[in-house]
Amino acid sequence: MGFLALGINHKTAPVELRERVSFTPDQTPKALNSLLQLEGVSEAAILSTCNRTEMYCAGDQLLHSHLFEWLANWHELPLDEVSLHGYVHGHEESIVHMMRVACGLDSMILGEPQILGQLKSAYAVAVDAGTTRTELGRLFQASFSAAKRVRSQTAIGENPVSVAFAAVSLAKQIFSDLSHNKALLIGAGETIELVARHLHEQGVRDIMVANRTLDRARRLAEQFDATPMLLADIPEHLAQADIIISSTASQLPILGKGAVERALKKRKHQPVFMVDIAVPRDIEPEVAELPDVYLYSVDDLREVIEDNMKSRQQAAEKAETLILEHTEQLLRQLRSLAAVDVLKALREQAELLRDHELARAMRQLNAGMPAEDALKMLARGLTNKLIHTPTVQLRHAGADGRTELISGARELYALTSTSEGKPQENRPGRIASIVAPCEENS
Repeated sequence: MGFLALGINHKTAPVELRERVSFTPDQTPKALNSLLQLEGVSEAAILSTCNRTEMYCAGDQLLHSHLFEWLANWHELPLDEVSLHGYVHGHEESIVHMMRVACGLDSMILGEPQILGQLKSAYAVAVDAGTTRTELGRLFQASFSAAKRVRSQTAIGENPVSVAFAAVSLAKQIFSDLSHNKALLIGAGETIELVARHLHEQGVRDIMVANRTLDRARRLAEQFDATPMLLADIPEHLAQADIIISSTASQLPILGKGAVERALKKRKHQPVFMVDIAVPRDIEPEVAELPDVYLYSVDDLREVIEDNMKSRQQAAEKAETLILEHTEQLLRQLRSLAAVDVLKALREQAELLRDHELARAMRQLNAGMPAEDALKMLARGLTNKLIHTPTVQLRHAGADGRTELISGARELYALTSTSEGKPQENRPGRIASIVAPCEENS
C-alpha cells in the first residue's frame, strides 16, 4: 500500500487550464467514486480550489498515467495538455507535499491559512463519499497535525497575507483613500468574507454583498453593516460600485462585457477596479478591454503577493524542518503497521501449535502418562513445532547464500554468535532474560 499525489496548480498551469480541470462540490462525490474504479486505487480524495486541483490516492501499484488519463477524460481535455502541466509525487513525496499544502507552503501566498480549511473540507467530502478510509485518513490527520504545529511554533501566519489581502492592497494603489469608495462583493464564501474584513479595516463603509442565495448574503452583510442582494440584482447596482471583487463557484461568468459597458456609461467613465478571484472566472476576460476598467485575475495578484511573502521566508524554513519531522513520524508509523499483519499471523500460528500440543498432552495424561513425562513431551513437541519452519527456511537460505536472512534471524531472535563452531554456553543470565517476560505474563 502506498500514496500517490497528482495535480495541476498555479505554479504549473495558467488560470485558463486550472478553471477547466476544477471540480464543483456537486461533481466531487461522483468523481471520487469514479476514481476508485481505476486499477490499483483503493482510496481517493480530491482537492479543488482556485489555485489547484489535486488527487490523493492510496493503493497498490498506482499508475500516474492512468490518473492523468482519467482527469483528462473527465473534463474532456487532451491528455497531452493535462499531463504537460501536471505533477506527480510518489509515496514519501506525497506525504511531504500534502503537509506543505496544509501549512500553506505550496500556496500562491506563502503561509495563507484558507488552504487548511479547504483540505479539511476535501477530506470530509471523501469520507462522506466512502472513498477515504484508514490509509489516506492517516495521511490527512498527520497533515492537519503538522499544520497545527507549524501555526503555533512559527510566525508563518503573522501579518495577514492572502489573496483577499492582496486584492485590497491593489485597490489602494488605484484609489488612494478607500473610505470614499463603494464596494460590490460577489459571493459569500471565506475569501469574500476576508475581502470584506480587509476593506472594512481600510475604512470602506459602503459595501454591497451579492450571492446566489439571499440568506447567505445577509449573514455576511450583517457583519459589516453591508447591503445584501441576489446575483440577479447586480445589473441594477453595478454602476454604483467603484470596487468589484468576485469569488463564487459558478461555472459560468457572472459579469459580462455588455453589463459592465452599460454601467460605465452611467458612471460617466469614472474608473472601476475589478478583481476576479474565482476559478472558473466570474468576470468575462473581455471586460479588461473596456476603458476605465482595471480588471485583475488571480494570476495578476502574483506581484503583490510576492512582496508580502518576504517576511514569511524565515518562518517557512523552520516550517519545512517541522514538516520533515512529521513526515518521518508518519513513515515510522506506517512501517510499524506493515508488521502488524505478520505479527498477528505469527501469534495465531503459535497459538494453534500450542493448542495442538496441549490437547495431545492432555490426552496422554488422561491415558495414564505420568505428569512429568507429559510435561516433557509437551515442551519438546512445542519447541520442535515452533522452530521447524524457521529451521528449514534458514537451511535453504544458507544453501542459497542468502546471508541477509541469516543475519536477520540472528537479530530477530537476539542470538549471539557461536565461537569456532562450538555451541553457545547455556548462560543462566541469558536464559533468565528470555524466560522472565513469560513468567511475568503467566
